[in-house]
Amino acid sequence: MLSSTEENYLKVLLHIAEENNNQQEAGTNQIAAQLHVRPATATDMLKKLKEKGLVDYQKYGKISLTETGRMHAVHIVRKHRLWETFLFDKLGFSWDEVHEVAEQLEHIKSEKLIARLDKHLGYPQFDPHGDIIPTANGDLITEQRKTLAEATIGHKTTVNAVKDNSPEFLQYVSQLGIAIGNQITIKNRFDFDGSMEIEVNDKTATISQKVAENIFIK
Repeated sequence: MLSSTEENYLKVLLHIAEENNNQQEAGTNQIAAQLHVRPATATDMLKKLKEKGLVDYQKYGKISLTETGRMHAVHIVRKHRLWETFLFDKLGFSWDEVHEVAEQLEHIKSEKLIARLDKHLGYPQFDPHGDIIPTANGDLITEQRKTLAEATIGHKTTVNAVKDNSPEFLQYVSQLGIAIGNQITIKNRFDFDGSMEIEVNDKTATISQKVAENIFIK
């Protein structure tokens, strides 16, 4: 049985792969930065995960999940996203509150509980942030996503996910009226800094390029 810390390492490796279009390899410093630990601490844990057959790792080399490690990681992500959906849909948590609570709940080991949770929710495909929920068989479908920063002036589009799940970002875009399923019209783009003028919910707002790069659209 894996510890919650070991599960967090596997989840981060999967997350890095997702962010890099399924490029499976990551560096020790990259992993350490995401987990807020020292590189030496990450190295020690990666050695343990290698001994358990969950990662491929060579000293000073790149790290990747083995097939077994990937299956473990996908199931952790599945539990996390199902719990986020439950908290949002059934308990009235806002989308900026669910991540931290789901971080704790994802380490529950009962597969029966997760199966019942999935059924209770009606087998959802997406979590409150628009991320795809892996299937019970461990399938995690990846899709090419376009960001708001790539949209053209005059284009009307729909928000279908966010890249940044931090409470600070979610609270900020919520204040602008941006949420999953909302329509956004691109009114203008400013070459100086890449910021954009948008219309959402009949209101006009200006957002930075960084914000636009963290919003996925249909």
